[in-house]
Amino acid sequence: MTTARRIAKNTIVLFIAQITSYLLGFFITMYTARYLGVAGFGIISIGISITGIYGVFADMGLSTLIIRDIARDKTFTNKYITNIAIIRVLLVILMVALVATTVNLIGYNQVTTNVIYLLTLSTIITAFGSILTSVFQANEKMEYLSINIVFNSVLMLAGTLIGIYYHFNVIYFASVYVFSSSIILVQTLLIYFWKFSIPKIEFDRSFWKPKIKEAWPFGVTALFMNIYFLIDSVLLSIMVGTTVVGWYSAAYKLIVVLLFVPIVLNVVTFPVMSKFYVTSKESLRLAYEKYFKYATIIGIPIGVGTTLLADKIIPLIYGTQFIPSVIALQILVWSAVLIFMSSAFARLLEVTNKQLVLTKITVFNAVINIILNILLIPKYSYIAASFVTVFTELSSLLLLIKVVSSMGYQLSGKDLSAITKVVVASSVMAVFIIFLKNWNLFLLILTSTIIYTITLFLIKGLDDEDIKIFRSILGK
Repeated sequence: MTTARRIAKNTIVLFIAQITSYLLGFFITMYTARYLGVAGFGIISIGISITGIYGVFADMGLSTLIIRDIARDKTFTNKYITNIAIIRVLLVILMVALVATTVNLIGYNQVTTNVIYLLTLSTIITAFGSILTSVFQANEKMEYLSINIVFNSVLMLAGTLIGIYYHFNVIYFASVYVFSSSIILVQTLLIYFWKFSIPKIEFDRSFWKPKIKEAWPFGVTALFMNIYFLIDSVLLSIMVGTTVVGWYSAAYKLIVVLLFVPIVLNVVTFPVMSKFYVTSKESLRLAYEKYFKYATIIGIPIGVGTTLLADKIIPLIYGTQFIPSVIALQILVWSAVLIFMSSAFARLLEVTNKQLVLTKITVFNAVINIILNILLIPKYSYIAASFVTVFTELSSLLLLIKVVSSMGYQLSGKDLSAITKVVVASSVMAVFIIFLKNWNLFLLILTSTIIYTITLFLIKGLDDEDIKIFRSILGK
């Protein structure tokens, strides 16, 4: 199987899994928000934000290191599994201490506190399962990862529907996360034992220090990335209350759904790009350039369409009580677009062992994000949080472009031309949406997507090299 076809196979498998997961997640979010109301949904969102930030301490970049290193040499598998599992126990203890300290300092009420602790337990369970799912990724066995993704969503939806049917409270909805993550951990173990082997214990304490040293930049990057993704909800809960968190999180949940595209591309290209770094620099350059181009082709029209249709999307999904979320979605969607565009640069730094540079960029932007949120949220509430998120992502993109350009991977004239053509095709689509906005939402989305695609082909937004890649994927 050619590299292009292997990437395509993994992409399609994960894409289908993510589509299924996000479709189910759509209903999970919609039903949960409608049932719990703005305040209850805000409590769940606060718990997810806090555990999302501190959950990084349970990993500290070790999962990324597993993927990168095992993709290069499979003989390290057992040593990584054994030793990183032990290290993770120590990291989990640190995580729990940090969560408990934060909860006590902020002084959340008992219900919110209990929700946070339940979601912390779910995060811990997931952290141990991620050791083996990282091995799946390193071996490019994305079908196993896909099974977990879909089954977890099925469990979450089932738990949600049961909670609504029996009129359970927000504590129950937090417990669903614990139950689902526990089942997925068992499933992951069974798949690994069946398709790989029962891991052999290879305890090596001398392995710990150098690997932690290599991994911590990944971990710090993830930590500060989560901070500037999630700290706004925590700050909103402290400064303006749970209800506002509910409005903001409703829009933010939809942005997370949109990010499945770069997530899928990251998962399938990271091990491949890691190998290219040691085998073919030219192949690495091509993979990086195409990643950026295709992510841009997908991202920009999503930003345009969502901005124009947000006032239809929010009431349809959440109901009229979430109308204040419309403006947040119109702003936040552009943070997703910028993430689409910057992901290729971030992966390039990681596979070329420049993760420390990525860490510095992420830390800088996280600090800026926190400062701006603290200054602006008291006066402008969740609108400020939305703009700050976009500004932070723009800063990240510009800094990443500057760094990779200094490494010799600057954007070419062809790349800039591709961006221009995407903007033109998106503008044509925007005109269509504006004039026919009274159409049924789903029909409007389908038709505008077709118009964008046709326009992009007509102005040659996809060149002969792209067609050659697609033919290679199809085996022609």
